[in-house]
Amino acid sequence: MKPANSFNDLYRQMYLRKVAFLGIFFVVILLSYTVLYVIDFIPEPVDEVAVDESAEQVETSPDRMAAEGAEAEVVGSPLPLKIIFDRLDKEVTVLNPESREVADLDQALLSGAVRHPDSADFSEDGNIFILGHSSYLPNVFNKNFQAFNGIQDLTWGDKIRLQSGDTEYIYQVDRVYQAKATEVFVPETPGEAKLTLATCNSFGSKDDRFMVEATLVGSYKI
Repeated sequence: MKPANSFNDLYRQMYLRKVAFLGIFFVVILLSYTVLYVIDFIPEPVDEVAVDESAEQVETSPDRMAAEGAEAEVVGSPLPLKIIFDRLDKEVTVLNPESREVADLDQALLSGAVRHPDSADFSEDGNIFILGHSSYLPNVFNKNFQAFNGIQDLTWGDKIRLQSGDTEYIYQVDRVYQAKATEVFVPETPGEAKLTLATCNSFGSKDDRFMVEATLVGSYKI
């Protein structure tokens, strides 16, 4: 390109160069895009519906369904899982072993109170019989040895709450007394919803035991 002889010539030369540059730039971009499109290297737009469906699949994953299924097995259980003494400011886990062997029942007592397998549950009107350790030693490593400490201090009219997986049952204390271990058995109360508690050192122990008898007065979902 020849040198400019005037300002108008210079402006015209600059304008032509600008047009040529833009033309070449556009052609290069177009060719590059065409090549990338042919080899399927162009990113595709995100599908919003696909994202939402993926999120829903995460929410209904097998792990979550298994967890919900495990919870469903607990809800509606006819067995007591926890006993609460408001007067004593105490909550105790209740275990429900199937074995009647003394060794198995004593082993369960190390983890909480124990519902005797021969007694009733919430699916029937009858007597739920629960035993728990009591100990007044100053230093006890396993607090379940003191699970039923103080039940002898309950009096007529005190409330005891017994919980299943989805329902709380309220019992009112009728009687508190001391009995010989040889006199302790699973009391039957057909047609009556009752609760009997007993302290014990062992299911095979001959020591005296404190006993609490109570009657069901109400229940509600939790």
